[in-house]
Amino acid sequence: MLSTLRRPAREASATDIAARATDAAMVAADAAIRAADAAIKAAEAAVRLVDEHEGEVIVLQPAPRPAAGHQLGSGLVPPASTGGPFAETTRPWRLAPVRGLAILLILLGTLAVTDAVVTLVWQEPVSALYAKLRQDHLSGALKKEERALPTPAERRALAGLTSERARIAFLASALRRRARDGSPVGRIRIPRIGISFVVVNGTSTSALESGPGIYPATAFPGLGGTTAIAGHRTTYLAPFRHIDELRPGDRIMLDMPYARLTYVVTGRTVVAPSDVRAAVAYLGYPRLVLSACTPLFSAAKRVLVFAGLQRASLVERGRVLPGRGARAAAAKRAPVVTNGARSRAPRPAGRARPAA
Repeated sequence: MLSTLRRPAREASATDIAARATDAAMVAADAAIRAADAAIKAAEAAVRLVDEHEGEVIVLQPAPRPAAGHQLGSGLVPPASTGGPFAETTRPWRLAPVRGLAILLILLGTLAVTDAVVTLVWQEPVSALYAKLRQDHLSGALKKEERALPTPAERRALAGLTSERARIAFLASALRRRARDGSPVGRIRIPRIGISFVVVNGTSTSALESGPGIYPATAFPGLGGTTAIAGHRTTYLAPFRHIDELRPGDRIMLDMPYARLTYVVTGRTVVAPSDVRAAVAYLGYPRLVLSACTPLFSAAKRVLVFAGLQRASLVERGRVLPGRGARAAAAKRAPVVTNGARSRAPRPAGRARPAA
């Protein structure tokens, strides 16, 4: 007997040990399943069923010894006082709640698996529906902001600004002062990856659930500093899911209520989440930084896309000046941007230059 338990002379390899451990685990699992099955059968043998029709308690118990010459067909019999068809078998309606619960669990499991697959292939669908509704609402609010004319005080201030850059900066500052967290402030368009989303002010949790948001620590577009915009990659319409596909030379357009700005991608990098300075630092020139978590389905790192300002043009509302005929005069004096070069439209001869 001892010889059969003696280990072989050679040492077992790690693969053999793992295989034996796996076999032992499978045997143990099978034994556990059999034990659970036996426990269920034992419980069924002692289950109490309440017969609502007869108002009595039915107890399934081992059958007494049969009389001589008499053979029972089953090992379990009900007490003699509980006769009737309802005492012999479990009613089908008693299993209906269990079946309903099982079907509900199957449906929930199917939905969970479907949600996971759709998220992997496309994006998370439930949050996408919410973000779509938010984007539709914000789009309407942004259009109202774009149609609104400057206030009388803003018109007087604009009249004293002769350069287009100064007017853009003035209107950008005004919008930043009145913008609330999560309110619409512009629209971002990236032809390379085919996106167009309303941009909101701020990067709080609720703000980013509505769309890409401008970091509060950075400048609004047109103020001459760094503008950093963050966005989700797998949830809430995943606006920045494919920003890692942007290459140098790709265009990024920001349509603000006061100006149209075009940026050109210059590079891309991956940093730690704690390296905020890489996204918000002022480098002495106007630039745009897009930020999102990477890799997909993880917040371990941040992917940053850098872009430099190529051109900025003032929209019509920024050309409005006080006084009779001021709008036409402002439009004629506005700079004309062509291939990055600025020039002033010629004034008709004999017409006096409007006072600043």
